[in-house]
Amino acid sequence: MSEAAARPAVSPVEELKVTGHLMALDAGLYCIVASRSPTAGGPTGLPAVRITPSPGSDGRPEAVTVRTFRDDGLLSGAGDAALVRVSGGPAQILVTIYQAQGAQDAAPNVQVMRLSEPVAPAVPAAGVPAAAAPAAAPTVAPRKPEVLAHVQARGDIVVPLGEWMGEKGSGRWIEGFAIAPDGIAPGDIEYQAVLGKGWLSPWVEGAQFCGSRGMALPVLGLRVRLRNETAKTRVLRIEASFIDGSAAGPVGDGEVCESPALSPLEAFRIEVVPRGEAAEVGRSARPARRRA
Repeated sequence: MSEAAARPAVSPVEELKVTGHLMALDAGLYCIVASRSPTAGGPTGLPAVRITPSPGSDGRPEAVTVRTFRDDGLLSGAGDAALVRVSGGPAQILVTIYQAQGAQDAAPNVQVMRLSEPVAPAVPAAGVPAAAAPAAAPTVAPRKPEVLAHVQARGDIVVPLGEWMGEKGSGRWIEGFAIAPDGIAPGDIEYQAVLGKGWLSPWVEGAQFCGSRGMALPVLGLRVRLRNETAKTRVLRIEASFIDGSAAGPVGDGEVCESPALSPLEAFRIEVVPRGEAAEVGRSARPARRRA
């Protein structure tokens, strides 16, 4: 028997597990990164992700431009990313995930970061008076909305600083947020969203939106710090709950508020007080504990 006949036949075609997702994006510029499981890789380079305009006419493919750092357009390793520009209103992209058949690795976690996000109109900038209401003013004026967040299945919500944003125990995650405390200049507060293990979004100043809207992409925590003269006279504390039932905080200025398992953020509360009252904040804060 010849040596060629003794070798087992190798199929020239290997079946892959392929899944696709349509994602709607508003007009703007985005960076899309796919993080892989630590056990992924090998000679096949799988799992991998490809970002393309939606093929359907309803997705307005002509409005989407995609650029990647690799010539083949795949995102399959650390540092691989795609830049997506959407012009002229909302459009769809097609996110295609390729995995080896029977692979035990989890599908890549696709994170979307908006690089050009306008100031959120629902959170008035510090020092800008709100429009006068046509009805008679109440005896006690309502507190100014200072925190905005886009909550899964609920949309944009605003609350005053010091109150809970989101609903603890609801199981609905927060996709993005903006913070504009009354009496604090936008340049005196900045914040980041936790996107993954050791991975945070760029710092943004007060009143700017951080995260995403309507993409079903949760933030996994947040980090907030005061700057300039405000940092000398005030301190802040953050506490949060997550959809796995865990809680974190209170944490202080510049500290990351996240769950040990990096569960999606469900609700958070930010307090800013004069430095002389910092001890009172610490005494009133309850230790974090897991819900039954």
